[in-house]
Amino acid sequence: MAIVEMVMPSMGESVMECTIISILKKVGDKVEADDSVMEVATDKVDTEVPSPYEGIIVEILVKEGEVVPVGSTVIRLETDAGITEQMPNFIPQEVELLESELIKVASSISVASAPQEVFFNATNGRFYSPLVQNIAQTEGISRQELDQIIGTGLENRVTKNDILAYLSNRQAAVGNGQAAGGSRQSVVGNRQSVVGGEQAVFPTTNHNPQITIQKSEPEIIPMDRMRRMIAERMIESQRTSAHVASFVETDMTNVVLWRNQIKDSFKQKTGEGLTFTPILIEAVVKAIKDYPLINISVEGDNIIKKHDINIGMAVALPNGNLIVPVIHRADQYSLIGLAKKVNDLANRARLNKLTADDLAGGTYTISNIGAFGNIMGTPIIMQPQVAIMAFGVIQKRPVVIETPQGDNIGVRSMMYISHSYDHRVVDGALGGLFAKAVGDYLTGFDLNRSLF
Repeated sequence: MAIVEMVMPSMGESVMECTIISILKKVGDKVEADDSVMEVATDKVDTEVPSPYEGIIVEILVKEGEVVPVGSTVIRLETDAGITEQMPNFIPQEVELLESELIKVASSISVASAPQEVFFNATNGRFYSPLVQNIAQTEGISRQELDQIIGTGLENRVTKNDILAYLSNRQAAVGNGQAAGGSRQSVVGNRQSVVGGEQAVFPTTNHNPQITIQKSEPEIIPMDRMRRMIAERMIESQRTSAHVASFVETDMTNVVLWRNQIKDSFKQKTGEGLTFTPILIEAVVKAIKDYPLINISVEGDNIIKKHDINIGMAVALPNGNLIVPVIHRADQYSLIGLAKKVNDLANRARLNKLTADDLAGGTYTISNIGAFGNIMGTPIIMQPQVAIMAFGVIQKRPVVIETPQGDNIGVRSMMYISHSYDHRVVDGALGGLFAKAVGDYLTGFDLNRSLF
C-alpha cells in the first residue's frame, strides 16, 4: 500500500486560490477514481473536485470555509496502485507552478484582501461564494441585506441567479419610487433643477444671471477580489511579454452571406444558433497549422511547442467580468462541432457552471470585441501563451475591388483583425503573416460550402 497526495487542481490560469465550500467525504471513506470529494469556489466558477486515485482517505488537510492555494495538498489517500508521485497529470503542465511560488503569491493576495473580509460566513451561518460576494460588494449590498435573500442552492446557499434576481427586483422598486415621488424637480418660478445630487439654480431675471452648483464628492469604489486579481494578471503579463501588435483588414462578405443563407436551416437541423465565433475559430486553427510556432510558450530559455491546439475564447459575464473557457483540441472539431462547443461553453459560463478543466490548458486565445461595437483593439496576452487575437465589428464599407477587367468600388462587409504577440519569441514577420493567414481564410470562405 502507498500513500498518495491529492492537491488542489488548477482552476484556470488567472486563479491562484479557491475556497472550500463543502467536503463530501470523511476519513476512512473509500473513493473511486473521479469520485467528487469536495466542492470549491473561486471568483469565476463553483465546481466539484474529483479524486484522481482509487483508495481510502487517511487524512483531510483542509476544512470548510478555508482558502486554499492551487497546488497545495488537500487530502492523503492510501492506495495499492503503487503511485508515489504527486498527481503528475492533474494540473496541466503548461500552467504548473512551484508550490512555494503559489503559496507566496496566495499569501500576498490574502494579506492585501484581509481588511475587506472577502471571504466570510454570514450572521445566519450561510456560506457565500466569492462570486456572490463580489456582486454584493459591487452593488452595495450589506451583509444583513444579503442574509435576507432567499437561496435556491445547496443547503439554501444564495446562487448568482438568486442575487441577480434580487437586484433586478430592487432596481425596479427604486425606479417605481422615483416615478411616484419625482426625483427630478422643476420649479418654474425659480427654475430649479435637481439631478443626481447636484443642484443648479437659475434666477428668472435676465440681468446678471448666476449659476450656483453644489458639487458632491466622488464615489470611492474599492476593487473586489476578482478585479484585483485581474489587475495583477494584466500587469504580470505586461512585465513578462514584450507586447507588439499587427493589424489586418479582412473582407468578411462571403462569411456574412453564407451565414445568412444557412443559419435558419442550421438551427432547424442542429438546434444550435450559428454565430460568427466558430467560423473565426476555424480560421485561427487553420492558420496555426500553417504557422505552428505561434502555438508555443516560454519556460526560461526554452520554447515549448504545443502539439494540441487549445483555443481559449473570451466570454463576457452578466456581472461585467470576463472569463476564458477553452476548446481543447479544437482542430479535431467540424464547424458544426465547433458551433455546439462554443454555445455550450458560453451558456455554462454565463450560468456559472464551468468546471476547472473548462478553464485550463489554453494555447491560443481569441476575443470577439466586435460584439461591443469596437472596430479594433490590442488585447493583453494570456500567460503563458505568446499571442492573442481580437476580431472587430463587421461593418459595410465602400472598398476598391480589383478585377481582371479593372478596378471598381463596391460595398463589402469589412472587419479588422488585431494580433498581439510576444516579441521575445514571435517576430514581426511571423506575427504579421499569421494574422494575414487568418484574414485570407475568412476572405476566401467558400460560399457554396455544405455542412450536411
